[in-house]
Amino acid sequence: MILAATALGLAGCAQTVPTTAAPHATDPVCADVVLATPDELSGLARHDTNAQATTAWGEPGSAIVLRCGVEPLAPTTDRCTTVEGSNGTSVDWVITQGDSDTEDGPATFVTYGRVPAVEVEVPESVRKQHSTSLLIDLGAAVSRTDKQRSCL
Repeated sequence: MILAATALGLAGCAQTVPTTAAPHATDPVCADVVLATPDELSGLARHDTNAQATTAWGEPGSAIVLRCGVEPLAPTTDRCTTVEGSNGTSVDWVITQGDSDTEDGPATFVTYGRVPAVEVEVPESVRKQHSTSLLIDLGAAVSRTDKQRSCL
């Protein structure tokens, strides 16, 4: 009986990162994307979230959060960057918030030309300590989405 209570107590220590599901989170491809994400990102361990088609790395309150199924971006004049991985994956990202290293707040990256679209929010505390090379590490998972357009 004590062993069962101890096991339940330890299970309660697992931290869940709160977030919200994207509008198209039910797209079956999103499940593939989330399942293919790495267990560690920029040295941060993956944590459970409380929303469908999401995952996070780091501690609640300062975690990198990936949401699959956000609204795809329309053609834009915002800066679009192609990130290529060592395994040959290539994913285009638009920085929709936090475009400057001097800008306060989180940085938000959204895939460009992919359906379903994927969003990655990097909190300011993580952004100042880690480079955006984390997008390279997400390439294999995100490339499971359908590429329909590319950055110009």
